[in-house]
Amino acid sequence: MNSIAVVGGGLAGRLIALQLARSGCRVSLYEQGPRSGAGAAAYVAAAMLAPLAEAAEATPEVVALGYQSLPLWRALLPTLPQPVFMQENGSLIVWHAQDKALADRFVRHLHRAHAGKAPLAQWRGAEMAAQEPQLAGRFAEGLFLPGEGQLDNRQVLNALAAALEAEGVACHWQTAAEPAQLKDADWCVDCRGIGAKSAWGSAGGSRLRGVRGEVARVYAPEVSLRRPVRLLHPRYPLYIAPKENHLFVIGATQLESESTAPVSVRSSLELMSALYAVSPAFGEAQIVELAANLRPTLNHHNPEIRYRPAARLVEVNGLFRHGFMIAPAVSAAAVRLVLALAGGGAVPAGDAESGLPYLVQT
Repeated sequence: MNSIAVVGGGLAGRLIALQLARSGCRVSLYEQGPRSGAGAAAYVAAAMLAPLAEAAEATPEVVALGYQSLPLWRALLPTLPQPVFMQENGSLIVWHAQDKALADRFVRHLHRAHAGKAPLAQWRGAEMAAQEPQLAGRFAEGLFLPGEGQLDNRQVLNALAAALEAEGVACHWQTAAEPAQLKDADWCVDCRGIGAKSAWGSAGGSRLRGVRGEVARVYAPEVSLRRPVRLLHPRYPLYIAPKENHLFVIGATQLESESTAPVSVRSSLELMSALYAVSPAFGEAQIVELAANLRPTLNHHNPEIRYRPAARLVEVNGLFRHGFMIAPAVSAAAVRLVLALAGGGAVPAGDAESGLPYLVQT
């Protein structure tokens, strides 16, 4: 039985550790944060599964990974020992009348990414009122993107922790570790995200950087939305992800900053103003949390899986802001590489199922 140490117990680390354990490996997981996942990028996330919407800006590789991951989530969640909220009601894109040009550009980007055949529908008037009653009269039209979904990020992290423990994984919560320290393991998988920045260096500096994301969680018993809503806006684009029990996760686009400071007054005002513009009913919502974290991002905005044979190390990083959307496909590809390396067989240049290359490092 192969012994595998996984360093970093965020979303990718937990998924990889669980798949390895279920493949018959003896697995140890080391995570400097708590079992809840607080401190990990995945803990501050909307957990939207939206490859069609993300195609407007994401790379083709990321979009493909997103589509691959949707059925993987459907297959995984029923096997976990705790329930996880998953919704697949599509997503809705809205904009104010003065921002129609942004919507036209968004549609062009989607059609370009899908060879002119982006599967979207235009909602107007009566259909908007029937599908999202609380947005009736607020927006003259919107774009419905079918097949998209979302998860409850913190339920996922907790359910994965419970599954790891049930599978006999030695979970070392609140235990920082470096891959080089874990010499007793046959192989080590480094999933530390931005915590591994120094390991992704080059002559010109690290290829890995943190991109700041800011998120609000609000409780709004007067608001009901049936699906995630994205507001196109020239200055304050945002998304609203409705979770269970009238809890909403609200976020905006990424900020090119590695600051881990709390959310500023200015940022919170902009975020809340945009939220209120979507529906004044949010004016009475209770702010449960304002949080910020760094998403690990490589220079090409794609994830990478690389391995160092001499160090018996596999490194997985660069999931950027698409963690929940692409993590199942990326982690499955990493597990296939680890099993091939641990088995002593020939290692392919890339993963046939995901299309991700396996990058060899000396």
